[in-house]
Amino acid sequence: MQVRHEVAQVLERNVGDLSGLCANSWQARTLHALRKCRTSALGGHIDRCDNPICNSLHLSYNSCRNRHCPKCQGHKREEWIRAREAELLHVPYFHVVFTLPHELNRICLYAPKEIYGLFFKTAWSVIRDFGANRKFLGAATGMIAILHTWGQNLSLHPHLHCIVPGGGITPSGRWKHIRNKGKYLFPVKAMGKVFRARFTENLRKQFDHPAAFYDKLFAKDWVVYCKAPFYNTSQVVEYLGRYTHKIAISNHRIVKSGEGTVTFSAKDYRHGGKKALLRLTDEEFIRRFCLHILPKGLVRIRHYGILSSSKKKTVLPIVRDQVGAATVKRDPGPILHRRCPTCKKEGWSH
Repeated sequence: MQVRHEVAQVLERNVGDLSGLCANSWQARTLHALRKCRTSALGGHIDRCDNPICNSLHLSYNSCRNRHCPKCQGHKREEWIRAREAELLHVPYFHVVFTLPHELNRICLYAPKEIYGLFFKTAWSVIRDFGANRKFLGAATGMIAILHTWGQNLSLHPHLHCIVPGGGITPSGRWKHIRNKGKYLFPVKAMGKVFRARFTENLRKQFDHPAAFYDKLFAKDWVVYCKAPFYNTSQVVEYLGRYTHKIAISNHRIVKSGEGTVTFSAKDYRHGGKKALLRLTDEEFIRRFCLHILPKGLVRIRHYGILSSSKKKTVLPIVRDQVGAATVKRDPGPILHRRCPTCKKEGWSH
């Protein structure tokens, strides 16, 4: 589907004001990269159609390759997914979501590296220790965690999408399946309490806030949500594709743009996920977009336990021999599909 409106267009018509709308120079540099993506400002290259009947030459402008850019995520997503497909096991996988309460939003804005780093660390400690507990599993498990910071209306809403295999490896090297025939991971209410206690304890060590602030954090439940397990490997792949390289807003969600305003579609989860249209001024749209520009060097996709880079090369082959490798049924076509503007056939050469 062809895109009619783009984030880049909003940035371009406000180019003189971008620095003033950003909280720091890194955000400003990111916005300027997105504004210039696939334009003459970044230079270009010649593409040749691989169709021997056509063999046309076309000038293509270079991409910015920024992880926040709506135009640059498809290629990276496909490469990452294919690498993960080779590591999937023939076991059910669970989708677990950890959410930070909105009381922490202000700290997320002025100390994002510290807060998001603590977020990852605490979430993994909960999954790891519940897995190690004989009451629930009694084995070493793993986790892939993906940080999202936005809600549908572009407000700040930090949460982690995690995928956890339904089992783990025991100290003797045997795979142990999760209980209840793989239908149940760990108790989410207990996980939420442990997550809240551990996060708050570490927060006290790093930040000097009044006691009333921490009392407010403990006064509410912290949300940990666990969806029904994926039994079909294709569902796991679909999940990975949906969440890994997603950004705050895609160009497809923008339905109208111009005259100083942006209108985009958003799901209203308070009313059953119904779609609604939200209209913002350019300034407010850019301000909210900047909330989700991550600090330089912050890793937003992390692998833990038996799925970590240090262990998966040795552990996964052992587990695969016991439970089998997952079979992924999907089109093994080219990583990036591009069509020649002349003959409409897929395939390009630089």
